[in-house]
Amino acid sequence: MVSEEIGLNHALEAAGHRVVETDLGEYIIQLRGERPAHIITPAVHLNRRQVGELFHDKLGIPYTEDIPTLTNTARAILREIFLTADVGISGVNFGVVENGALTVVTNEGNGRMCTTLPPVHIALMGMERLAPSLDDLALFLSLLPRSATGQKLSVYTQLLRAPEGPGQQRHVILVDNGRTRLRNSPLRESLYCIRCGACLNACPVFRELGGHAYIGADNSIAPYPGPIGSVISPGLLGENYVQLAQASSLCGACKDACPVDIDLPRLLTRVRAGASSNQSSVISDQSRGEGLPFILRLGLRAYARLARTPRGFAASQSFAALAARLVSPLSAWMRLPAWTGWGYSKDFPRPVAKSFRARWGKRKTVISNLVIGNSANPKAESPFPITTPQLPITNYQSQFVSELTALGGTVIACTATNLSAKLTDFLRQREANSVFVDDVGATLAVALPPEIEIVREPDPTVKFGLTGCAGGIANTGTVLLLDAGETLKASLLPETHLVVLPASLLVADLPEALPAARNASNAVLVTGPSRTADIEMTLTIGVHGPKEIIVFLVDDSKSG
Repeated sequence: MVSEEIGLNHALEAAGHRVVETDLGEYIIQLRGERPAHIITPAVHLNRRQVGELFHDKLGIPYTEDIPTLTNTARAILREIFLTADVGISGVNFGVVENGALTVVTNEGNGRMCTTLPPVHIALMGMERLAPSLDDLALFLSLLPRSATGQKLSVYTQLLRAPEGPGQQRHVILVDNGRTRLRNSPLRESLYCIRCGACLNACPVFRELGGHAYIGADNSIAPYPGPIGSVISPGLLGENYVQLAQASSLCGACKDACPVDIDLPRLLTRVRAGASSNQSSVISDQSRGEGLPFILRLGLRAYARLARTPRGFAASQSFAALAARLVSPLSAWMRLPAWTGWGYSKDFPRPVAKSFRARWGKRKTVISNLVIGNSANPKAESPFPITTPQLPITNYQSQFVSELTALGGTVIACTATNLSAKLTDFLRQREANSVFVDDVGATLAVALPPEIEIVREPDPTVKFGLTGCAGGIANTGTVLLLDAGETLKASLLPETHLVVLPASLLVADLPEALPAARNASNAVLVTGPSRTADIEMTLTIGVHGPKEIIVFLVDDSKSG
């Protein structure tokens, strides 16, 4: 999103460079010449028919609406770009102050491709995206995927420090672009945002209108839509986007959904009131109410005067309900006139005769009576359920198997003595004729049959990769890979990743696993096969990373 904010793609293209987006959703909208419609799912506004027509027109493939086919088409085209690109550019979800690591979180594997294969990696990071320590990072890495996609961990979580190897370069660009001003303004709380998109998903206005309805005074689509975008877009980019704050009912759903508890309704009212990213000034009077027709501004000013007192507010609700019944007696919706702008395609719900406040007042009385009754009778059942804290994991192996299997991975139990035999059986069943290995895989490959070729250099035609790992996380079904470039590539390029995990290396959860990566040049947490839902929110397994992950869990009789 930072590249959208600063217009990087257009600047690079103007300088004569070819720029290709690699996230599936971003790639789709780049082909259409659009901006993202959502922070997490950029092409959420498109259906499979539109994507099929786009790929037919732009990529020359036969028209299809089959989502796996469309995904595989993009995968094949982008794979060639990954292997031949001179520079890979990525964003950064979090920077870790403790050890200087850059954290990149993806589900498709495009982030790993961009940071692993090209000889030069450039990371763009907003200066607010810093976490003090690995302990703090563990918390954010749990919050982000749960709030964004409902996952315990995203498929790929990278911790990047030094370049991959000789001839490789890594550069970090810390982006201010108004963040310092915003930090010293009444809107500073917006910088807490971790870009999970939860407020967009909860917002009734965003869900009805979509991200492309957030338009500036110059008719440009805001780089950040939704409730948080209505604050940070004017906060970072100025008065061009102040009218976005009007596209909110201030219902508070965004605040309830926010994992870091940003008070977005309060910030939206500050933008409406004229608070800017400059503490010593306010947005000009001419910009207040920007984006609204004159008659609506006049009506809102009258309503603002009336609603300053509780009685006036209640009276306005009753009057609105009565007037709505006269305007639309037979429907729960009122037709909006075309001059409102939204009236071309949207209707307005008819105000109800009995407000929520009135209904809540009665419900509150009922609940109070229940509580009083329970106080008099301690044995009575409480109307408020008591939650039981999660019990600690007692069997790491069974928990790991359960979690990874639920994600679509496969676990093959074995011992040190029969590991080679099970590897051989698996590869023969799959009719494998070659396997890309790292150092651990090379040691195991000695026992493989001679008809299976051992490959040590990246080869896009090899379908199986065999690696070791530095540990596993029982609570999420995750394996931890460290440092070696061969390990990172062998776990990324082939369609199937085979990984050997000694059970003694399993830990319970993420905070226990991260210290192992503290001094690593590069580390990646792999949680299941790569996936995307960028087309019609339909889950598709296998994008840029492997379609399968097979864990050979070695019982070395030392696991917890």
